[in-house]
Amino acid sequence: MKKNKTTQRMAMFLLSAFALLFLVLAGRFLFIQASGEVAGVNLKEFAESKRTDSYTLEATRGKILDRNGMELAYDQPTYSIYAIVSEKYSADKDHPIHVTDVDKTAEEIASIIEADPSDLKERLQKGIDEGLWQVEFGSAGKGLSQDQKKEIEELELPGIQFTEEAKRFYPNGTFASQVIGLAQRKDGLITGMTGIEQQLNDQLAGKNGNISYERDGYGFKLLNPNEEVTAANDGDNVYLTIDQKIQTLLEDTLTQVDKKWNPKKISAVVMNPKTGEIVAMSNRPSYDPNNPENVENWYNDAISNPMEPGSTMKMFTVAAAIEEGKWNPDEKYKSGVYKVDDETKFSDWDTGWGEISYLEGIQRSSNVAVSNIVANKIGEDTFLEYLKKFHFDQKTGIDLPGEIAGTILYNYEAEKISTSFGQGSTATPIQMITAASAIANDGKMATPHIIDKIFDPDTKKVVEQKKAEVQAEPISKETADETLKILESVVTSKHGTGKPYKLDDYSVAGKTGTAQIPNSETGKYMTGKENYLFSFLGMAPADDPELIMYVSVQQPELSATETGSEPVSFIFKNVMENALHYMDISPDQADEKNEVSEKRVPDIEGMSTRATKKALEDTGMDVVVVGEGDKVSTTSVESGQTVLEGERAVIVTDEPTMPDINGWSMREVLELGELLQLDVETINSGYAKTQSIKKGTKLNKNDYLAVEFST
Repeated sequence: MKKNKTTQRMAMFLLSAFALLFLVLAGRFLFIQASGEVAGVNLKEFAESKRTDSYTLEATRGKILDRNGMELAYDQPTYSIYAIVSEKYSADKDHPIHVTDVDKTAEEIASIIEADPSDLKERLQKGIDEGLWQVEFGSAGKGLSQDQKKEIEELELPGIQFTEEAKRFYPNGTFASQVIGLAQRKDGLITGMTGIEQQLNDQLAGKNGNISYERDGYGFKLLNPNEEVTAANDGDNVYLTIDQKIQTLLEDTLTQVDKKWNPKKISAVVMNPKTGEIVAMSNRPSYDPNNPENVENWYNDAISNPMEPGSTMKMFTVAAAIEEGKWNPDEKYKSGVYKVDDETKFSDWDTGWGEISYLEGIQRSSNVAVSNIVANKIGEDTFLEYLKKFHFDQKTGIDLPGEIAGTILYNYEAEKISTSFGQGSTATPIQMITAASAIANDGKMATPHIIDKIFDPDTKKVVEQKKAEVQAEPISKETADETLKILESVVTSKHGTGKPYKLDDYSVAGKTGTAQIPNSETGKYMTGKENYLFSFLGMAPADDPELIMYVSVQQPELSATETGSEPVSFIFKNVMENALHYMDISPDQADEKNEVSEKRVPDIEGMSTRATKKALEDTGMDVVVVGEGDKVSTTSVESGQTVLEGERAVIVTDEPTMPDINGWSMREVLELGELLQLDVETINSGYAKTQSIKKGTKLNKNDYLAVEFST
C-alpha cells in the first residue's frame, strides 16, 4: 500500500509537471503566434531574410575625357568564372546544369584562361568530394575579357557560370597617366588612387544601387518574389582641358627623347596663358595604368617635384626691374664675375665677354647681369616682394592632388643674389609656367586648371563648369610687353642662348635654363657636362602668345658634340610648332627669300569637282582631290577665305578615296581626318611618312587611319 501511494504521488507530480510544461510551451507558442517575435526577432522578417537574395547594383564610374570628348578612362566589364559542382543544382538530370565531366571541363577551359589543366581538375574534383555547391578557379579565372567569356560560352559546358565586374580601363596607356591617375578596386569598389581619379573620386564614383528578391531552397526566384530594386546612380563624366592631339604630340616627342638621350627625368607642360587651361602635361618616367607594375615614379613631377630652375628665373628678375623703372637695356656693366663677399662670388658661364649692355647680358644669360640688377638696381627686399607677387612662395592651386610648392631661399646675401638666376630657391614646372603667364598675358597671372567641366550623363546637364581666373597681377601690361620683346631677342639675337628654339613659322619669346643639381651625399653641386637640369620656358607667337610651354630635361646622356639644349629644343620645337598649326594659329613669320602673297578664295559654292579644283588652283593653292566623284562633298577652304599662295587645299568628293599623304604636316593630316570623319592616330611628329590606309582605298566614316610622322 505504501508503495502504491508513493507511485501515485510520483505519477501526479510528473503529470503536473508535464501539464505545467505543456501550458508553458502552449502559452509560448500562442504568444509567438500572436506577436510573431522570438527574443526580439521578428520571425516573418527573419524567414524573409533567409529566403531573400540581395545583390548590389554597381554604379558605373564616370568617364574621363579630353576637351573634345575623346575617352581617356572608362569602366570595362571583366568576368570571373566559377563552376557548379553539386548534382542537387540540376533538377532535370537529362539537362544537367552542374559539371558532369571534370576532365573535359578542365582541359577545354584551361587553354582559354591560360591555366594549368591539372590545377583546374584538382579544384573541381575536390569540390565534388567535399560536397561543395560551387568552386572558383583562382586568379586565372578572374579578370577575363568579353572575348574569353564568349569563347567559353561557345563550348556549352554544363555547370560553368560567370560573374561580371567592372574594371577601370585606360585606352591610351601611358597617355597623360600621371594626370588622369589610377583607379583600382578596393573593398569591392573602384576607387581613385592618384591624379584626377583621386581628385574627383566622389563625383566619378556615383552611388551603388540594390536588388533583392525571395527564392526557394535551390536558389530559384519565387513566382511572387517581392522584388525590390533601388537603381544605381552612375558617376559624373569629367572633361579635361587636355587636348588629345597636343598631348599625343607631347607624349610621342618625350618618348623619342627618352630613348635617344636616356635622361633621369623629363617634365613638360603646355598651357593657354590667357585662360590657364593646361592643354598637355607629361613626365618621364611614366607608367601604364592598365599594368601598374614596377612603376618607377608615381608622382606627377610637373606639380610635385621642386627643383632649382636655373636661368629661366631671369625673366622674372628683368620683369621686376622694368616694373620698378630700373631697367636700362643700353647701360653697360662689367661681366665675368660678381663678388658677394670675400668668400663668395658668382661667375658667368663665359667670363670673356668684358663690358656689355644689360640687354646683351640677358641675351647671353649672364648671372652677373641679374646679380647687379638685384643688388644695385631694385634692391633685395624689393626683389623678394616680386618673387611673392609671382607666387613663388605658394602653390598655384591647380586642380590636381599632390602639388608641392617650391621654397624661396632668402636668408643670406649669397642666397638673395643667387635666387635672381635660379640657384638655391626652388620651383616646380607648374609654378614657373604659371608665373610666366603674367608676362604672356598683359601682366595677368592665370590660375592653372586641368578640369574643364563635370557633366551628368543621366540628366545631360553640366554640373560644374570651370572658368578662367586671374590670381594675381604682379606686373603691368607695359612691363609684360617690354619683357616679351626682350625674351624674343633671346631667341633672335646673334648672342642669344635661345637660338636653338627658333620655330619655322612662329616667333618665340623665351628663356633657357641650365641649373646645377645638388648632390645629396656631399651637399655640393654635381659636376660634369651632363649633370644639369636643362630647361626652356617659351611662348609663341611672341607678340601675343597663344601657348606657353615649359620643358625640363634632367641629366641626359650627351655625346661629345651635343649640348643640353638639343633634347630640350627637340621637344619644344616639335610640340609648339605642330600645336600652333593644329590650333589654326596664323604664322607670324616666313622666310624672307620665300615670301608668299595672300589671296581670297573665290565663290566655289555649288561648283563641280573639276571647276572647284581649277578655281582654287587659280589662287595659287596646291589642290588635292579626294576621290573620283563629280560632286563636291566638302572642302578645307571656304568662299571668301584668305589663303596663302602654295597653301594646300583639300576637295572631298561624294566618292572619297584615300590620297597619298606622304610629306603632309600633322596639321594637314588632322584636317583631312576631320573633313573625312576618320579616326586618326598620329605616331611621332614631323611630316607624314607612312599611312595605314593605302592610296585609292574607298573611305567610310569612322575608318581608322594611323599615320607615322618623321622629322
